[in-house]
Amino acid sequence: MDKFEEAYENYLHPGSSKVPKEPESDKEEIIAVRKNEDGNIIAIKTNTGRELDYSTAIMEAKEGNLGHVDVFQKYGRDILRSEPDGIKENNLGELPDF
Repeated sequence: MDKFEEAYENYLHPGSSKVPKEPESDKEEIIAVRKNEDGNIIAIKTNTGRELDYSTAIMEAKEGNLGHVDVFQKYGRDILRSEPDGIKENNLGELPDF
């Protein structure tokens, strides 16, 4: 399989790539979350110990300071989510509370 076929297969089946992702060692990672009574994430904690409110976390992610997360638009607002990689345990909603 050449690189173009492999790229197309990765497009068809995201998360099943045999090519390892480059580590994002220079970026902070989210290790815990705080939720409100409705179960919505209202704050995050990073591996460096920083605790950020949700809006600040979105801003930091947009600036590229947080690894393994994406910001996308839904319901007319920015939403923070973990990169889709097929691993349920590292989804933001599955992280421990702080």
